[in-house]
Amino acid sequence: MESVLYKAVGTSTGGSDADPITTEVIRHGLNSAAEQMKLALIRTAFSPVIYEIYDFGIAIYDRDIRLLAQAPSLPLFMGTMNHCVQGSLEELGGEDELEPGDILLYNVPYGSGSHAQDAAMIMPVFLDDGELVGYTTVKGHWLDIGAIAPYCADTTDVFQEGTMFPGVKIYSRGELVKDIHRTVLTNSRLPKFVAGDINAGVVSLRTGAAGLVRLIERYGNGVFKESVERMFDHGEDIVRKYFENIPDGRYVGEGVMDNNGITDELVPFEIVVEVDGSTVRFDYTDAPEASEGPINVPIASTIAASRIAISMLAGAGESPHEGIYRPIEVLSRPGSMFHAERPVPVFLYFSVAFAAVEVIYNALAKAMPRAVPACSGGDICVLVWWGTREETGEDWADASPHPVGQGGRFGEDGANALIHIGSSNTQFSPTETWEMRNPWLLDRVELATDSCGPGEYRGGLGTDISLHMLEDSWVTSAVERSKTPPWALEGGGEARPNSALLRFADGTSRKLGKETGTLVGKGMTLELFCGGGSGYGSPIDRNPAAVLEDLREGYITEEHAREHYPHAFEDGA
Repeated sequence: MESVLYKAVGTSTGGSDADPITTEVIRHGLNSAAEQMKLALIRTAFSPVIYEIYDFGIAIYDRDIRLLAQAPSLPLFMGTMNHCVQGSLEELGGEDELEPGDILLYNVPYGSGSHAQDAAMIMPVFLDDGELVGYTTVKGHWLDIGAIAPYCADTTDVFQEGTMFPGVKIYSRGELVKDIHRTVLTNSRLPKFVAGDINAGVVSLRTGAAGLVRLIERYGNGVFKESVERMFDHGEDIVRKYFENIPDGRYVGEGVMDNNGITDELVPFEIVVEVDGSTVRFDYTDAPEASEGPINVPIASTIAASRIAISMLAGAGESPHEGIYRPIEVLSRPGSMFHAERPVPVFLYFSVAFAAVEVIYNALAKAMPRAVPACSGGDICVLVWWGTREETGEDWADASPHPVGQGGRFGEDGANALIHIGSSNTQFSPTETWEMRNPWLLDRVELATDSCGPGEYRGGLGTDISLHMLEDSWVTSAVERSKTPPWALEGGGEARPNSALLRFADGTSRKLGKETGTLVGKGMTLELFCGGGSGYGSPIDRNPAAVLEDLREGYITEEHAREHYPHAFEDGA
């Protein structure tokens, strides 16, 4: 099948006459409206995966589905929300089918970019005169939507991955569509959680819509539109100036997945980064064919991962909007692993998307090794739990990403124990909250000594987490990047890869990889070993004082230090 090229919506206007101060006020007003949406969602959500973990994305778009603002949350979600709007409108029959007060529900993976549990809700925004001016959007992880398990690692087609809703109206003219709402809840093992999160999504969407309307009414639609164009042009200019510093050329990054969730063979892939002046193209056309297991990525998340990787380097700290993405192109081949098409499974799409971010950095390192970090732990080591409480008989569920070490970079050690960049702004549950809410004890949550890759600038430490079960529980493990260590840069050393272990009450144990619905019985313990970040530069160039400081802090053992940094002991220390 022929390749498809994706670009941001619109091009530079060549200069807007909008007042720069007014433009900046409107830009901050849009970001504030998105932030208010985020706060409304967190304060009203029912599921801990929303209000604790921040497993959601929030964004505001104009009528042309161009990104106006987004609140910091899960980057991979935020980068797909325009596709959710487009997919919903296509299914519905276009914007003429929209009315004030409508809210659409959309979770078809090939359009939304996510597995079906990541449900998007979209609200068209109208002025009092009936003019459609934009959309507010929320995508959040619902704990269950009728898949073969509350979380899946071994699906073989999309129909095993949850009930799909193709842009249907869950609210019409401001009123709940009871048939759709009832259908959603009937297809969930955890209807109370889903119902609560739907209500929170509605509050969030209406909050953002009110903020957008207030901003337009305050300045007038004409001034607002002119300022938006100037905002887009300025963001584009920032990114293009950064790209102009990258030498023109074709750079190939290489990655590998542990397996596809069905068989146990490695799945290698490559991404080509082509730099031409101030435009960067990410070429996925040589990606493997779509897999029989759920590691395929919908095109929306392939685009989002590409944008995340480069905008984190080139965005100069500016909140993302459509203009920042204009210099970025994505070339893909429908039917491949990075351009999933119906009915291939996609449940673990996020693991491959996160790996793609690292592979893009691997490619860019060949052009500008000082501009990118070495590889991190490369995954979020996600675990999703569920069960029935012994005392009350109530169903429960919980989920969390887990922190890995970040790669070292020129002039700076890697950070310890952070959520992967593709899921940054999500959170790791506090120990006290976890133990209060779930039937387990956390025996250990600590930085993992020696998990970092050595180097002139060492990698960050991963984490060791041990959960001891007080009641029978079930878990789906999606731990990835366990077979291959993170790659290092400029002579640095590799870090510890991710892994997990299931320890039985009799003291025996077995490794845990990608598994769906594994019983972790009362008295058993699940141990998670999140990987570290790899090093940058030769370890022999590390400052001896930094080595001794790492020893004092307990980041590394003396054995590790003497093996990789013998020069730090030359004075007899």
